[in-house]
Amino acid sequence: MTLRLDLLRHGETELGGGLRGSLDDALTARGWAQMRAAVVEQGPWDRLISSPLQRCALFAQELGAQLDLPVSLEPDVQELHFGAWEGQSAAALMETDAEGLGLFWADPYAFTPPQGEPVSEFSERVLGAVSRLHQAYAGQRVLLISHGGVMRLLLARARGLPREQLLNVEVGHGALFSLQVGADSVLKEGT
Repeated sequence: MTLRLDLLRHGETELGGGLRGSLDDALTARGWAQMRAAVVEQGPWDRLISSPLQRCALFAQELGAQLDLPVSLEPDVQELHFGAWEGQSAAALMETDAEGLGLFWADPYAFTPPQGEPVSEFSERVLGAVSRLHQAYAGQRVLLISHGGVMRLLLARARGLPREQLLNVEVGHGALFSLQVGADSVLKEGT
């Protein structure tokens, strides 16, 4: 039995672009509007699962209250921890660590930002969470409110992309995608 897993990325945050990672910044008014617009005439969902970071969790709580749905926080769908790069933009990193940034963009699995979380460990963490969601909610439709990195990872896997292309997957603020999670956590894009 499959799980329909809809993926919603958080909206724009107060501290702007760059590598937000584990920083817990809030949504802007525009960010709230992006997320609200994304779910209009979508669903219905059986439950909401969210990253515990406020840019995801506060919207999940609002939507759960509106739709009278259970909301669960799942720490394993938090964004990749970027270590020393947290909060920095690509432009700033080009000034301070252009070589590292280039290596990360070329193959994020082969280069870890200083004091950061290896993408291989991030992948295991996120895929483990998806496997647990499948086991618990197969046959249901779940909205997962999370982060760009989490969604890129899941979409790249569903599309069968090589690992080097992980960061080529486009996921804008407030973007909504649908996946089917089958046996052995096989991911397929679409409804």
